[in-house]
Amino acid sequence: MSKFPNIQIRDAEFPGDKEVVGQLFKAYAQSLPVSLDFQNFDHELAELPGKYASEKGGALWLLCSSAGNGDAAAMPTEGKKAGFSTARQDEQAIGCIAIRPFFTTPTTTASATLLAHSTSPPTKTCELKRLYLAPETRGLGLSKPLMEVAISHARKLGYKEMLLDTLRNMTTARKIYEGYGFEEVDSYYENPNDAVFYRLKL
Repeated sequence: MSKFPNIQIRDAEFPGDKEVVGQLFKAYAQSLPVSLDFQNFDHELAELPGKYASEKGGALWLLCSSAGNGDAAAMPTEGKKAGFSTARQDEQAIGCIAIRPFFTTPTTTASATLLAHSTSPPTKTCELKRLYLAPETRGLGLSKPLMEVAISHARKLGYKEMLLDTLRNMTTARKIYEGYGFEEVDSYYENPNDAVFYRLKL
């Protein structure tokens, strides 16, 4: 991160960041060669932060760039024009990542209320979601700090394992995940696409 002094990762704040998170999530979805309708994606957007809310055991981060003291050359590429404007002055959200609890059985309203007042994770398993970088910022190693903050925070919350799925032909993403120790496992939910499933023991 020291190579890019005007780039930072921060928690997404709601309701202030709901619009920019939605824009990033939509950009993520549009970058895929498949539809996310099977994940009820429109509902996820409408209900943000939804399962990513901290009180539900989730977390959502923004990767942001800013001019910083009037320095318009913050990025080594055209990254300063990438992403989406946030509610903060001179700040662009250029990426995101999130985690949410993963349940093998649906939670009830009563159990969800109890979880909101608990200091321990609602389950031992979390799921990594929505890793996205604006196209102009890719190849700069910026996925690394996003991955590290998500994994570190999951451990801090007390999760014991992290799951994720990606498309089989997304070789760059798969190399990133495997570089952090994710191992391929059997499908943990029904996905109609040619997907690969991973698990990381935390």
